Amino acid sequence: MSSSNKKIGLITTTSLVVGNMIGAGIFILPASLSTYGSISLLGWVFTASGAIILAKIFSNLSKIIVNKSGGPYAYSKEGFGDFIGFLVAWGYWISTWISNAAIAIAIIGALSFFFPILETNSFLAVSVGLSMIWFFTWINSNGVRFSGKIQVITTVLKILPLLFVIIFGLFFFSLDNFPKFNLTGESDFTTFSLVAALTLYAFLGLESASIPAENIKNSSKTVPKATMLGTIISTCIYILGTIVLFGILPTETLQNSPAPFAEAGEVIGGKYAGYFIAMGAAISGMGALNGWILILAQIPMAAAKDNIFPKFFKKNNKKGAPILGLIIGSLLSSVVMLMNFSDSLVSQFTFMVNLTVLACLVPYLFVSAAYTIIVLQKNKEPSSSILKTVILGLLGFLYSLWAIYGSTAEVVFYGFLLLLLGIPFYVLMQWNKSKAK
Repeated sequence: MSSSNKKIGLITTTSLVVGNMIGAGIFILPASLSTYGSISLLGWVFTASGAIILAKIFSNLSKIIVNKSGGPYAYSKEGFGDFIGFLVAWGYWISTWISNAAIAIAIIGALSFFFPILETNSFLAVSVGLSMIWFFTWINSNGVRFSGKIQVITTVLKILPLLFVIIFGLFFFSLDNFPKFNLTGESDFTTFSLVAALTLYAFLGLESASIPAENIKNSSKTVPKATMLGTIISTCIYILGTIVLFGILPTETLQNSPAPFAEAGEVIGGKYAGYFIAMGAAISGMGALNGWILILAQIPMAAAKDNIFPKFFKKNNKKGAPILGLIIGSLLSSVVMLMNFSDSLVSQFTFMVNLTVLACLVPYLFVSAAYTIIVLQKNKEPSSSILKTVILGLLGFLYSLWAIYGSTAEVVFYGFLLLLLGIPFYVLMQWNKSKAK
């Protein structure tokens, strides 16, 4: 365990949750939502409700399983044993290094607002993306505390432009700009389901505080607070930001905007305000990349400590960072990012990113299912609260199941195939363990 002076506190841990949830995507997501109509606001509310239920489950579990890193892996393993714990760690680890490549590409897109050459020069774009991955790998190699300081700074810098639009945008708000309820021609239920699935991407990362728990001061109190605070802060920014944009920009303008927050910034404060917002999008992506690279090495390290992943994943450098886990994960992220710049592989890359969402939903499903089991086993709840425990776990399970059901059949099939491919790896680890005995 790290010494207390190397651990992070509430502000840094909350910044990790907010920073990992709010990436560069939120700066363009309202444009996608506007094509569905104002029904998308209901989608936000529904998805946010599910996310808050999951956040509450993670918060409660962090009070029971104290000072144990791994978050979804640790909780699934506690509830269902080594095999399910391995599957969760395997899928979550793969999803992280793939999504880090996607974040690097999103940063390139945000920077192209200032440097248009990035849109036409693939070599330069790849170089920038790889530089981002390895710069933040170096940041994280200096330990959780150093990475946490960067996370606080980038989180503040990404929130400021969004708050600028939300607060000052109210003075430019007009209901005449608001899109009609349903613009798709599909039924309200079908459209609502599509919107709810689309907004789900924005809530991945709510579990971030629970993953480096051993590196957090007074984790039994800090992790649950940071999880709930981070989820609620992100939710408010998502919903309020979308409402204000719907009221500032005409629907047609919003639907065709590659940078709706930046356009709203120009309406509010002119060209330089637009630049301020666009820079916020780039910094937002950088903060998310920093936070997710931190997570990238924590999951396999936690599994390695339980002899479920290879031992080299728990090897730390002098700063207490799992250095080999960082290097291996970032190498894999670099390979996946390079795939995006081959025209023949673009569609494959997009499909793989969709798989990462499913790989995050499966841990949510197992953690929700494990919640009631763990609470009852540990006897941490009075008998009068057992019903509440069962209801909370069931709601989290049903929401996760609905989200998985909402994915395409192809994504679900290949997503579970991806998890099953880890089974030979698990068998090999168990064989080595028995051989060592």
